[in-house]
Amino acid sequence: MTATTLLQRQSITVSDFRCSAGPGDQPFAELHRCHSVSYVRKGSFGCTTRGRTFELVTGSVLVGHPGDEYVCSHDHVCGDECLSFFLSPELVEAIGDRRDIWQIGSAPPLPELMVLGELGQAAALGRSDIGLDEIGQIFASRFVDVVSGRRAKPMAASTRDRRRAVEAALWIDAHSRQQIDLERTAAQANTSPFHFLRLFSSVLGVTPHQYLVRSRLRHAARLLAEQDTSDNDISVTDIAYDVGFGDLSNFVRTFHRAAGVSPLRFRQAARGKRKIFQEPPNLH
Repeated sequence: MTATTLLQRQSITVSDFRCSAGPGDQPFAELHRCHSVSYVRKGSFGCTTRGRTFELVTGSVLVGHPGDEYVCSHDHVCGDECLSFFLSPELVEAIGDRRDIWQIGSAPPLPELMVLGELGQAAALGRSDIGLDEIGQIFASRFVDVVSGRRAKPMAASTRDRRRAVEAALWIDAHSRQQIDLERTAAQANTSPFHFLRLFSSVLGVTPHQYLVRSRLRHAARLLAEQDTSDNDISVTDIAYDVGFGDLSNFVRTFHRAAGVSPLRFRQAARGKRKIFQEPPNLH
């Protein structure tokens, strides 16, 4: 078993687990250290907990409750991969701390959770502009809604809440060059990360991290489009880091997804080669 921590915040930790165990390997008992939901994105395994045995396949969810013992086995296939979200007690309380739900052991492949699990995997690979901490909270909240039969209700935002969301968006844009996250932004709004995520998304139609990425893209587009009269353009690499992207390849991929062309081609279009935007996409 290899475990890689992808993100660690006060309210949520996201990890990638890859197990290569097979039918001949001896299973052993473990304890859930906190509430968790683990999306099975590949493979299959069995799990025994609280006197019940479950078979989990791709799309299933392993549900953890603190202090519960569980044993995983691979009697049928070799190996599995999971994207796991570990939740703080405060986050669980905000989502819904119902013991009967958090002690079910596992959830079957449910479309409402599978699509979010794949979105989480895309975020983990840097192929989505939604934050891993955001998708983790959304995934856990949707899990509780679906399993309990509770219908997710649109959040009714007061005038004060709307002002708070707008002020947060202005703060994000002003600090987009910095490495800010959901918890830091929620603290600026003087509310919990879970409540802030729901509030911001309800009022503005995007998550805080999506707005952060799009703010960075906007700043990058402006720098790429500006004409440098000295013919001494800022390099694409310098622009990527200047606007807040910590990885050049992620910047190029994200910019291309938004603009339909690479940053370099966008710069060329801004300098007069406008038919670049009319060219068919390269599918190779």
